[in-house]
Amino acid sequence: MAAQIAMSSLALLSLSGAPQAAASTVSLVPLAIVAPHSPKDSLPDPACTTPAPVVTFGEFHCYTPDQIASAYGVDKLHAEGLMGQGQTIVLVDSYGSPTAANDLQFFHDTFFRQLPNPNFDEVYPLGNPTANYTCTKSRGVSGPCAAAGWSGEATLDIEWAYAMAPLAHIVLLATPPAETLGVPGLPNMFKGIQMAIDQYPAGTVFSQSFGLAEQTFGGAALTQMQAFGQTYQNGINKGDSFLASSGDQGNGGSDKNHKFTGVYSYSVVGFPAVSPLVTAVGGTQLMLGWKLAPTSTDPIAFASSKTNTEPLWTECNIFGGGNCVTGGGVSSFFSAPTWQSAQAAVNHGMRSIPDLSWNAAVNGGVLVYITAFPAFNGTGWFPFGGTSAASPQMAGVIALANQLRASKHKAPLGDLGPRIYSLGDAEAGAPDSSFDGNATSIFRDIVPQTFTGPDGTTITIDNNAWPPAGPGVPPYFATPGYDMTTGFGSPRADRFVAALASQT
Repeated sequence: MAAQIAMSSLALLSLSGAPQAAASTVSLVPLAIVAPHSPKDSLPDPACTTPAPVVTFGEFHCYTPDQIASAYGVDKLHAEGLMGQGQTIVLVDSYGSPTAANDLQFFHDTFFRQLPNPNFDEVYPLGNPTANYTCTKSRGVSGPCAAAGWSGEATLDIEWAYAMAPLAHIVLLATPPAETLGVPGLPNMFKGIQMAIDQYPAGTVFSQSFGLAEQTFGGAALTQMQAFGQTYQNGINKGDSFLASSGDQGNGGSDKNHKFTGVYSYSVVGFPAVSPLVTAVGGTQLMLGWKLAPTSTDPIAFASSKTNTEPLWTECNIFGGGNCVTGGGVSSFFSAPTWQSAQAAVNHGMRSIPDLSWNAAVNGGVLVYITAFPAFNGTGWFPFGGTSAASPQMAGVIALANQLRASKHKAPLGDLGPRIYSLGDAEAGAPDSSFDGNATSIFRDIVPQTFTGPDGTTITIDNNAWPPAGPGVPPYFATPGYDMTTGFGSPRADRFVAALASQT
């Protein structure tokens, strides 16, 4: 029977039997998810065997930068010389990672040794409290064990933004909030973002792999989110772009009113992804050379396949529990921006997310090398998923678009929303979900898919229901064209970058 993924409260899986700190679920959390070692490491034909130091994840598939690049057309951009030269990508995370530079260098030496060493900086604009941190016993939602959890998120972010744009300047922006309770912790993050806006060149691309339900802000939610949004506007005014993970809790979210141990009884979406000044990146499950083949006793069994496919990311819908469903839905506070007017029949005049998507699956995760906090995280290669795997990769793709625009003497993209929706709306009448190399659409539309196993058991992947939210919280469904599970779908990066570069 396939290994079941057991989620911790921080949406982080055990990394190799290493101890995980117990902590109540918090509202502002890293959105990375990590596959545990398989109990069937001795399988003769494992789905995932990592580079050296070799680890086998026999029940999970995993992907290298080359595989992701080929699946999305990034390889074509690299072949044209677009690798992020002259561009800056800022990954925003709490605490950072004490081994970030060494881990990224190892990632480079494994996959990109033919290229110059990474152009990487880790900056702590408000100080670094983690130098002497050791996670032994959790003392709440901040401090050493929280820092250990965030180190995995930070490592995922830098390595996979780098994988898309390996010659860009990669910056890990780390802030030390006294708490990670969302509202108290966010001011330091936004102070750091503003410092980065002031320091780095026009066209800097920011990726944010964290989130909190809008309702966390309480009665002043819209006012507070708009106040934070002024920082985004400051960056947009100079040509910067902002992306964020749409969340891993599908149509639901953790309720702060019960110390985050409960869930909201209605659909919620997360900030910062829901800000109209931010592009929300949802999740898919990229199946390269395999497909689900469920049985009555094993709902996540798989089989090899001669064709590739990409349904929406909803692993929790299959085996229940945890945080592993693409976030999406409608804001309770923000009206739809003008560039979402064509989506009025879907969002009824309120801001809806996500805007587009990228692979976020755990079974089909991206390989990350990490050595930070070994007693907590383990050491070595692990497949990572979550929409926080999607956002930094999309940031890398946007950096490639800015590079191409610069070669045409055009200004950087800046606010992405109007640009993405002009492209998506133009394709609304002819969505294309294929992996056909001759596909002409910019977005690969993510549509419902049904998988049948050898005993006739079937599973249909078509919605973003989050099991903890319960049946009283209706999900959103995948449909042809734009929907609130994956937005317009996953970009074919070569066509997407060319289209963005052609805009005025």
